[in-house]
Amino acid sequence: MPLQAEQLIELTIEKPAAGGRMIARHDRQVVLVQGSIPGERVVARIERVERQLAFADTVDIVEASPDRRTSPHDLSCGGCLYAHVSYPRQLVLKAEIIRDAFQRLGHIPLENAPTVVPSPTEGYRMRARLHVKGGRVGFYREGTHELCDPRPTGQLTAAAVDAAEQAVAVLSAHGSGVTALELTENIAATERVLQVVPAAAAAITNDGLDAVVQASGITGCVARTVDGIILTAGVPFVADPLETLTGHAGQTGSLSRHAESFFQANRFLLPALVAGVHEAIPADGDVLDLYAGVGLFSVTLAANGRRRITAVEGDRASGTDLQRNSNAFAQSLRVRIGSVEDFLRRQKTRAATVIVDPPRTGMSREAMQAMVALAAPRIVYVSCDPPTMARDARRLLDSGYRLRSMTAFDLFPNTPHVETVGVFDR
Repeated sequence: MPLQAEQLIELTIEKPAAGGRMIARHDRQVVLVQGSIPGERVVARIERVERQLAFADTVDIVEASPDRRTSPHDLSCGGCLYAHVSYPRQLVLKAEIIRDAFQRLGHIPLENAPTVVPSPTEGYRMRARLHVKGGRVGFYREGTHELCDPRPTGQLTAAAVDAAEQAVAVLSAHGSGVTALELTENIAATERVLQVVPAAAAAITNDGLDAVVQASGITGCVARTVDGIILTAGVPFVADPLETLTGHAGQTGSLSRHAESFFQANRFLLPALVAGVHEAIPADGDVLDLYAGVGLFSVTLAANGRRRITAVEGDRASGTDLQRNSNAFAQSLRVRIGSVEDFLRRQKTRAATVIVDPPRTGMSREAMQAMVALAAPRIVYVSCDPPTMARDARRLLDSGYRLRSMTAFDLFPNTPHVETVGVFDR
């Protein structure tokens, strides 16, 4: 009989799946189970059934894994899907997810699962989207629009949550409705900026933003009105010393970013990620940094004395930050603002190394074909999504590259997300 919603079934959990659930089977039907660990025997309630795939929640543990731990977190609260799993086992699961994606989607067998660099699990997060309802600030529970308290999850510092709550209260007192806040901090948590997402037709004013900066421990505040006008109070940027990011004493300058710009979220592993990418780049030759963001890899390379670097970024906010961050290294670093596809369509010069850090969707087919045509001896591919990385790795291997090495970084502890750096040579 096919599975039905609300049905209770007993399952043996087999292995992790990308996205946070675990794989089990019931009469040959695949069931994706939340709140379980491979090796466990559980009772699960079916949430929904889609074609040959069922989704379920764990409601009872028949045989518990030795890696199960009691967690104060609401497992369905954003960023907590692995909170019931001991941290060492989390790292193993993430390595298995990468290995499975490469085998199943890329048809690339990995002899060994990649090493996953661990992270402290408390206060690691310096970027987050916080939703607002009824004056409350929180994350969404998985698959819903229900708010959950961000404090017990431990992802953010207490000061960050305090500041967000105070900001909402101040804006409410000024008659400004808010649906969400985009929080950005620097590594030291000494600078904190909020991007305010106003409710429909809400009146956001400069006075309200000024009051937020004065009253809530925020160093800067930004909002975009319904007319597209950007309002700013305080300093809308945060910055980290290049010395911190590169690990080299005596470095001068900083890498700054606007509240609207994308940046990696883990304050503890950021220098290790930068070092991992830098170490994969040979000592000589031109470097091309695609999807360069605000310059995390290209500007830090220039700060370490590397020359002949080209950085390409298509996002408006990140591109503006990249241009500003590169000014001190004008002799070493050339910036191009525009889509990667447009740049590669015109680019004819062969680089010795290409750094690729695309969005979760990976590289477009056009961008991949144009990059491969450059025939760079080395490609350093940084990915936040194992399935799309496996797909793109297959394209690289089919184009004559070989996978030299792969290392992962646990930028989001207690979640299934993992950042991976793959090095490809030809």
